[in-house]
Amino acid sequence: MRRYLLVLCVAACASDDSVTELDQGPAIGKDDSIGIPALPVAGNYSATQAWVVTNQWEDTDTPSAQAAGIAWSANSGLTWDQKYSAWVGSLQKTPNMDNSFTTVLISTPFGKSVPGPKIDCADTAIMLRMSFAAWYHLPFYMVGYDGSTPVFFGHFGVRTASGQWSHAPAYATAYADYSSEDPAQYTATWPQDTKLRTSGISKGDELPFLGPGARLGAFLDEIHLNKRAAHIVMFAQAYLGSHNMVDSRNTYEVTPESLRTGDVLMFARAPNVDGHTTIVTRITSTGPGTEQAESIYGNDPPAQPEWQDPGSTLSLFTDQEGGGPELNTAYGGNTPYSHLGGGLRRWRVAKASNGKWMNTWMNADEASWINDQSFDAIAARVAQFAKILGSADPGTQRDLLLGLIAEKRSYLQAHPSSCAARTDRETAFAQLYAVMQQGFNMDQPTVDAQYRTLDDYAFAPLAYAQSRTCCWDHTTSQMYTIVMQYEQSQAMNGCVAPAVFEMTNGGYDPFASYASSIGMSSAWNSWSADEQCDQSSATADVLAPFTATPWCSLPQNMPATGM
Repeated sequence: MRRYLLVLCVAACASDDSVTELDQGPAIGKDDSIGIPALPVAGNYSATQAWVVTNQWEDTDTPSAQAAGIAWSANSGLTWDQKYSAWVGSLQKTPNMDNSFTTVLISTPFGKSVPGPKIDCADTAIMLRMSFAAWYHLPFYMVGYDGSTPVFFGHFGVRTASGQWSHAPAYATAYADYSSEDPAQYTATWPQDTKLRTSGISKGDELPFLGPGARLGAFLDEIHLNKRAAHIVMFAQAYLGSHNMVDSRNTYEVTPESLRTGDVLMFARAPNVDGHTTIVTRITSTGPGTEQAESIYGNDPPAQPEWQDPGSTLSLFTDQEGGGPELNTAYGGNTPYSHLGGGLRRWRVAKASNGKWMNTWMNADEASWINDQSFDAIAARVAQFAKILGSADPGTQRDLLLGLIAEKRSYLQAHPSSCAARTDRETAFAQLYAVMQQGFNMDQPTVDAQYRTLDDYAFAPLAYAQSRTCCWDHTTSQMYTIVMQYEQSQAMNGCVAPAVFEMTNGGYDPFASYASSIGMSSAWNSWSADEQCDQSSATADVLAPFTATPWCSLPQNMPATGM
């Protein structure tokens, strides 16, 4: 079924509107946190492969990861996903073709920058992410559905589980790849794919600044030495659209406070009406807990991506179509927008899991995820963005940060091993200290006395890369209860510094032993490496800096004195 967007952009189409886009997959609900295995890592992709994978998204200390890049310095310590965010955040503004608005200048690793093409909204996001993955030889794929058959668009080509998809070229044999050569030799004469340069997706996508007859393909030809990658990007743009962007196989819902450049704000209007895709390009802090954002989006009829100022971006982020609680009656429906997949989303990353590629998330982003069935949390983001991207009032900032702290505590109640939630909570506290000092003349001990809870000390932050607990996803609310019951039992005869829930001596005493002593040993799960865990041989976690006033120094915990 062909999908059309009614307002801002239409679904991407193939050359001159001749192709029907693929459907999004069926709902995956709670499993969207895990990811779904796709194609084998070691499959035979020799004929269809668009680029070779030599890097992984989590890499930080390989020679390639340590090299300086397009928007980062040498030895940056950034993962490739963070580098993608840095690159999108570094993109510059430039006048569009007729000087009627500001568009974006797309920088490349080859020392050249090209004004954005005439393109629709979802295609802009696909082009940025897929191109970055191809440039840096990272694993990438998106999923669309041909009837009931999943079709995978990625570094391995365009394939189903049974082989090359019938509509797709054999990229490795059909097109050239110059990316292994020194790009400096092409400063004067860029290698061109002449057929690609006159190809496009929609009528009206001509780019005269790139030469006679130039279309979207010319732009892709200009930013890719690997012409296989250029071709597959346009092929993906032709067959995938906004409805695939909101598919949790490709992106996932994230919390407002985790907003960063490269994230996408999705408008989802109705199951049979395509949406709109906005890419975050700037984030500027305006005070603790508040910031301004800027963004870009393409359009249809195809137009160069238009740069949105902070006011326009705020309007987009507070629009009900971005996953708000109101009903989609404007599009003939009676469904809350929050149930349609819209709102702030982040690209999944392809990782090897049990011999197959699987779209999942970065380890450090685990606590930023919102289950795509957590409709209340999704709906609440519209109001939260009104605070984050709006007022700088100290009271508003305080309330926002306290809400964030409460959210992270709540997450830890269900996932007590979450290192990301612990870190995010302390980041919010650091901002809260600044707000309360500047706006209310309250120092840190006073803030801690008013707002700290026992949870914060029992679940003190851990150093992610050094602590085995951070790899452990199968902790439960029952385990949280055991930890807190133990802490409370230790304080029966006076204040005792809380024990941190962490691995020590290869285990989790005193908590595991306490679980056994109260008849709850069956509720205490054993540690397991549930994600990539380079620190799996460590026998003790490492505490991260924790600046909270000591628990027993807080006035409410100190012994009463009398005459």
